[in-house]
Amino acid sequence: MLELSRRSWKPVFDGFEPNIPDVAYASYYPKGCQVRQPTDLRAVLRDEQHNVSVAIIDEIVVGWVCVRIHPEDQMGEIYVLAVDPMFQRRGIGSKLVNHAFDVIRSAGMKMAMVETGNDPGHEASRHTYESAGFKRWPIARYFKSLV
Repeated sequence: MLELSRRSWKPVFDGFEPNIPDVAYASYYPKGCQVRQPTDLRAVLRDEQHNVSVAIIDEIVVGWVCVRIHPEDQMGEIYVLAVDPMFQRRGIGSKLVNHAFDVIRSAGMKMAMVETGNDPGHEASRHTYESAGFKRWPIARYFKSLV
């Protein structure tokens, strides 16, 4: 699933660094995003197995989603969504999102949330979420170097 995620997000990470303020990129990804991403995902798969659902076609893992529940906000969060590039544009991402909605509803939550980038590499992700009925929350996140 780590390799699937790497392939899935390669277009994002190929153009990621130029779209992030230098200080933020250096803080979040001191060894580069291709190093941090698998480390973060290993932790999700190790520590949150109960939150992970997998899409399988012909015994091949083609996508996965991780849902986190935030009862204090009456909200479920789609924390990770990845679909193998060879299986993209077949509705698998939408099915995983709808499955996440079912998980969130069954936990008694009133709202679903997902966060994604505003850079060109995340355009397909934004389209998937907007097609699923998500509405963008206008937020601006700023970074300033203090060194």
